[in-house]
Amino acid sequence: MNDSNQTRISEILLLGFHEIQNLQILLFLLFLFIYIGILLGNLLIIFLVTVDHRLRTPMYFFLSFLSSFEIVSTTNIVPKMLSVIIREGDTISLTACIVQLYFFSLSTNSECIQLSVMSYDRYLAICNPLRYSSTMDLRFQLNLVFWPWLIGFLIAWTITVLVYKLQFCGPSNIIDHFFCDLSPLLELSCSDTSMVRIQAFMFCVLIILLPFIFIIITYALISSAIVRISTAVGRKKAFSTCSSHLVLVCTYFGTLLSVYLFPVKDNSRHVSKVISLLYIIVTPLLNPIVYSLRNRDIIAALHKYLSILFSCG
Repeated sequence: MNDSNQTRISEILLLGFHEIQNLQILLFLLFLFIYIGILLGNLLIIFLVTVDHRLRTPMYFFLSFLSSFEIVSTTNIVPKMLSVIIREGDTISLTACIVQLYFFSLSTNSECIQLSVMSYDRYLAICNPLRYSSTMDLRFQLNLVFWPWLIGFLIAWTITVLVYKLQFCGPSNIIDHFFCDLSPLLELSCSDTSMVRIQAFMFCVLIILLPFIFIIITYALISSAIVRISTAVGRKKAFSTCSSHLVLVCTYFGTLLSVYLFPVKDNSRHVSKVISLLYIIVTPLLNPIVYSLRNRDIIAALHKYLSILFSCG
């Protein structure tokens, strides 16, 4: 394609939620409070797992890394999103847009794998309790947190390099979204984007679909083991915990699949933005509540350090 007469894009305009201009202030305050809640909740989990020896178990170890993914993911997107909302549209340089895409891909890919690691940990603990301690030793735990970061990094780097090599010349520099997602960014390219789209689809199968199937299988095995629990109270408690985890996981993976792997052609950009909010701010807010703040060990540790804090005051 001859690009000589086309203007190269150096800056992109993010429209955000321009469809509902009358609610901009309300949306800004709502998302600001949610973002603060995400930071406080996830930082609290990381702090408690770090300082309390009773929480130094594989489950909480993996949970602290999940919290770190949530912090990276939301901090990468939400501050700019708030600026886009309050300004009723804001600009971002093409380089910063691609960097945002990279960190979004890194955190999302890593989180998908980390969630499958956590489901495997629960499977071992419930279905093979006698082998759990010997299998889940420190070296194995470190491997299970190292590989999600590494795989997420490699996949995000591959996609980002392919995107960076593209030429961006419009015809416009407008993205009707609140962050630099892959699909709307590719629509601004005047290069052939077929290779990037094929690679992205393959990675979505590898990182989203396969871990989701793995999680469903492990929870099915966990449910089968729970049925064999002798006491009704024990079964009820285990089912309550696992069902809340599974609902949250299905919400997270379901929204990712609907946007990146099986997008509905009739979905408007407005619907896509609403779906994106589910995995960008809703599940990061609910994860600390569902996975830990309902847990007796976490509550006990929180009470302990709050008591220390107030006694010092």
